[in-house]
Amino acid sequence: MTKLSLISRAAMLAFAGLALASCQSGSKSNTAPSSGKSASLRAMEQVAIAAHKCWIASKDPAFKTYQMANELNNFGGTPRFLLVPAKHYGGKPLLVVQATGSSSRVDAFGPLMSEPLGARIGSDIARWQGGSSDCNTTG
Repeated sequence: MTKLSLISRAAMLAFAGLALASCQSGSKSNTAPSSGKSASLRAMEQVAIAAHKCWIASKDPAFKTYQMANELNNFGGTPRFLLVPAKHYGGKPLLVVQATGSSSRVDAFGPLMSEPLGARIGSDIARWQGGSSDCNTTG
């Protein structure tokens, strides 16, 4: 098994863990549960899970030449994920999707945003940030 294959499998397992964690039942009280997670991390988890499901795991042809690099729990305090070339996992990110600090606002930037796929990326992220996990590929 190649190093790239191992890294890809590790990333998929990380996203599966996030998906399972999001399925746990919430608090039974009327107050919002205190997860200890920042608003930016909660927003990024939601967007990253949907992006992985809709872009990568579904084998969407528009994203077949990319893979995700999950950095939701990075040491810089800026949860994010990257899209990198599938054949060069350590390569320069072509897309960075991140949220910062206590904000739940998700930003996306990088070379892919100025290509035709950028409009779709923007609308997908806006939809997922709004609470949907739908893989609407008509845009």
